Amino acid sequence: MMQTQQTSTKQDILQYLLKGGQGTALELAESLEMSPQAIRRHLKDLEAEGLIQYRSVQARMGRPQHIYELTSLGRDRFPNRYGDFAVSFLDTLAETVGREQVISILQKQWERKAMEYRRLVGAGSLQERVAKLMELRKAEGYMAEWYPVDDRDSDFNAKGDRFVFMEHNCAISNVAETFPSVCGNELEMFAAVLPDCTVERTHWIIDGEHRCGYLIARKEVRQRIL
Repeated sequence: MMQTQQTSTKQDILQYLLKGGQGTALELAESLEMSPQAIRRHLKDLEAEGLIQYRSVQARMGRPQHIYELTSLGRDRFPNRYGDFAVSFLDTLAETVGREQVISILQKQWERKAMEYRRLVGAGSLQERVAKLMELRKAEGYMAEWYPVDDRDSDFNAKGDRFVFMEHNCAISNVAETFPSVCGNELEMFAAVLPDCTVERTHWIIDGEHRCGYLIARKEVRQRIL
């Protein structure tokens, strides 16, 4: 009974965020008639499950306030057919103009996306750019994270030359399963966003792994290793 009640409360929280777009722990507590402490426990669980995320907003007085919202994975908890529609649309387009033409169209779409990412990522240090790319991908539902390569026998890590970039959720998994070429486009896109780096795939959801992973290395570092 307790587990069922907890599940129901979490679903109520997700529904509140779906309808309102965002909310604080106090707003949720007032709406669901629960204590803020209990709500925060549920919010922590939902965040660990990748269903919600938060951004901090500095209040006039006191500590920053957390504003919660659904991730793409959280939205997937509610019935929708958007992914199926996208695949169906691409299949219909392939029947009309040919599969090769659709693949070419997807390539152009990723090229446009790369230009947008590169503009938003800016021209900071490699670490700053990787961190910014992670935030952009997280906002699109990819559950991304990054960390520096721990090379204890070299000075690469100290120089910020190599990073691992992980995505634990694919926001376009339905499309990728039918048109796996988009995964190659994604790899090319990351390389275009970070032109001074090589980008190599280390993990792939399509291959049955639970995440997509990439090794990002500054080109001169790659040359020294080889």
